[in-house]
Parts: sequence; C-alpha cells; structure tokens
Amino acid sequence: MKTAVVTDSNSGITAGMGKKIGAFVVPMPVMIDGKTYYEGVNLTQEAFFQSQMSGGDITTSQPSPGDVMDLWGQVLADGYDELVYIPMSSGLSNSCASAMILAEDYDGKVQVVDNHRISVTQYASVLDAIKLANEGKNALEIKKTLEEAAYDASIYIAVDTLEFLKKGGRITPAAAAIGSVLNIKPILSIQGDRLDAYAKARGIKRCRAKLIEALKNDFKERLDGADMSKVRVGTAGSFRRAEDAEAWRQEVADAFPGFDVVYGNLGCSIASHTGPEARGIGFYKVL
Repeated sequence: MKTAVVTDSNSGITAGMGKKIGAFVVPMPVMIDGKTYYEGVNLTQEAFFQSQMSGGDITTSQPSPGDVMDLWGQVLADGYDELVYIPMSSGLSNSCASAMILAEDYDGKVQVVDNHRISVTQYASVLDAIKLANEGKNALEIKKTLEEAAYDASIYIAVDTLEFLKKGGRITPAAAAIGSVLNIKPILSIQGDRLDAYAKARGIKRCRAKLIEALKNDFKERLDGADMSKVRVGTAGSFRRAEDAEAWRQEVADAFPGFDVVYGNLGCSIASHTGPEARGIGFYKVL
C-alpha cells in the first residue's frame, strides 16, 4: 500500500514546504475585506500582516468540503492507494469533524487523525506520519499510532496585544482596555483539545520568562521519568521580522541546553486571532 500524508496549513506547512518533506497541504482560507485568500497560495504572511495592521476586516473559516475533497481526489489519482489526513485539533475547529464525515464516502481509503494538535506539534505529527508511511504502515495504523500519542505534547502561547482577541470575541472590550492600559500579556495553554487561560504577565520580558517557566514545569511534572531522547522543544510566532523570530528561538534554546530548538511561523489563520508578535513554546515527543 502506498500511503500519502495530508495536513492543513495550520501546521505551519505551506504547499511548497510540503513538497520538500513529502506531504500534501490544504491551505486555510482567510477572508480579507470580503475577499477569500488561501494561505501559502495567494496570501503571504507579509501581505497578511500589512492588511491586519492597517485595520483590514479579517475573518477565517474551515476549508470548504469541496477544496478538501478535491485535494484528496488528486492525491488518490496520483498513484496513492490511501491517505491519512491530519487537520488541526477538533477542540479548536470543526474542520476535523467535517473531514471525518467526508471520509465516510472513501471506503476506508481516507483516515482522518484527531490527535489534538496545532502549529509546531501538528507539524511534528506530520513528520511522524511520513516516517511511519515510509516504514510501510498503512493509513489506519498511522491514525491509531498518532492518536495514541496525541497528549505527548503541549503548547503555551502569549499575545502582544489584546486587540485581536477582542475582535474575535475571545475577551470583552472592557477586559481588553484594562489589559492594554496595564500592559498585561495573557498566556494561553493548549494541552490536548483544550485552549485555556494559563497565566498573565505584565510586560514582554516577564511574559517571555513565564513561557519558559511553563515549559520547565511540564518537564518536571509531565515528563518526569520520560525518555528524554524522544522529547523535542519547539517555538513559534507571528513575528513580522525574521530576526525577532530567531531571537525568541535562541532565547528558548539557551533555556533548554541540549535541545535542538526549532521554530515555525504561526499560520495566518491562527495569527488572525493572536495578532502580530505573538510567541509560543512547546514540547512534543517523536516516535
């Protein structure tokens, strides 16, 4: 059996990157001033941030069933016997549930994975799936393996401004106003399918320290006794300047010596809610 790996761009993987690693990518749609764009196809991060900072009306949605099925059809017609689809966590979007319904019409040739991940941890799942496919595992075996390892990951993310959480209805205008005056940076936690408030910090310096502290606590509590050779540290962000992204990656690398810390851009679909200059940190285990 020849098994393909498909994901969405919330993993941080663009179509171009997918070709390099051996994965197919469903681009997430982003609506800007009433026009639909597709991340990594006709929408770059630079253009997205320019629109966001100039006050553009930005909304997001899950990929359309037609777009998803079109890509699945192309993959299956391109010499693959089956595919495994790894969308963003079902706890953060309905796109996973929708894909599972669509997969029912493919006689088992499409297996949808719900392993409760997004961004760099979702990216890691894609790499694991490619590894398993290359080892000869079929789509159902890959799905089961990834879902069994779903909770071997954690993400913490902090936003630089509350404006976009307010626009998305995640916080009230009053809370956003007070937070902005006091320079409060909320820190959110994603563990499994839940997005929770984790902590608050005043000022960006304290915020960075709090993110690193959160991951160190995970190492002590959740990874106590774990095989650390399988643990990886990842960072992510919606930085507008490459040097700021590298500075954040390096700061985390300095805090976790011995780990090859990676960095991934937060996709436009995610950044529409976090705003620019958001930063994240997390861990995941590789298979």
